[in-house]
Amino acid sequence: MDRLRGAISGFGEVAAKAHLAGWRTRDGINISVIHDPVSERRHEAIRLIKNVRVYDDLELMLDGEALDFVDIASPPAHHAAAARLALKARAHVLVEKPLCLSLAEFDELADLARTNGRILMCVHNWKYAPAYAMARQFVDDGRLGSINFLSLDRLRTEPAGAGRAGGAWRSASDSGGGILIDHGWHIFYLMQWLMGDEAPSAISASLSDIAGGTEEVADLRVTFSSGRVAQAHLSWRANTRRTSARISGKNGMHEIEGERVVLTDRAGTTRDLSVQDIADDSYHSAWFAGVAAAFEQAISEGIDSPTARTNLTEARNALALIVAARDSAKSLGAEVSIAS
Repeated sequence: MDRLRGAISGFGEVAAKAHLAGWRTRDGINISVIHDPVSERRHEAIRLIKNVRVYDDLELMLDGEALDFVDIASPPAHHAAAARLALKARAHVLVEKPLCLSLAEFDELADLARTNGRILMCVHNWKYAPAYAMARQFVDDGRLGSINFLSLDRLRTEPAGAGRAGGAWRSASDSGGGILIDHGWHIFYLMQWLMGDEAPSAISASLSDIAGGTEEVADLRVTFSSGRVAQAHLSWRANTRRTSARISGKNGMHEIEGERVVLTDRAGTTRDLSVQDIADDSYHSAWFAGVAAAFEQAISEGIDSPTARTNLTEARNALALIVAARDSAKSLGAEVSIAS
């Protein structure tokens, strides 16, 4: 079978250090084209990829190449326009989080993808982190019993890439920055996934802003359609880096602290199920292989692939939660329903 020809649009550090490595684990994928308006990044692509063709203009790339798919890894403010162009060129599209910045854009892109018979998905890479994949397996197996509470925290001392040009978007509102976009998106799709793909129904939020107009601390409480609750604390002001989670069910609790995993049963007996994983950095290169495999599978199965449908549902709900969280914060933490 012919390999799928793909291009990466936006060859910053996450693309060079995570996406490219993930695509290279797939025998059915060939990344041979790179788009980036920054000359240094095009030069980096030439250094890393044999016989690569580079472009500084996305439309010229789409016109000049017969591509099966485009992987969009540019800053968030460019996602919707790039995805729109790629879908109109009849390429399948994978987009780094966030897929886009407004619900109107999201619905337009989803409709365009369906009309053109193309896959549109977002990079939900934390689902492929070993500790979280284990937690989902326990949910599916019923080992924890019915899940009644989730807590997911992300503590950082500063935004990823702070001080580097490629990371500047995270602190600028006109680039689509803010901790809700950068970390909240991951938190929101993980909440849905760990609740067994249940839809959220409402959120209350307290946010703290920085000079650039983007929130850097968020305290969140999400209610699901069954009445179950999840909460999260996200911060760029912490004095240490920490990534933790607690998934509590009727029969047990799964706790994650970095690579350390502890399972506690109903009787209070604990088991250490710690995992071997890559460093808890900003790129998570080992996890992108799972994203690439899921995207390739969705292309093979078509637009009604369960993988593609679930991903788009998670993504739209994540975006709706971000919009509603900001509305809630403006109303001093009042609960806001999630737009359908």
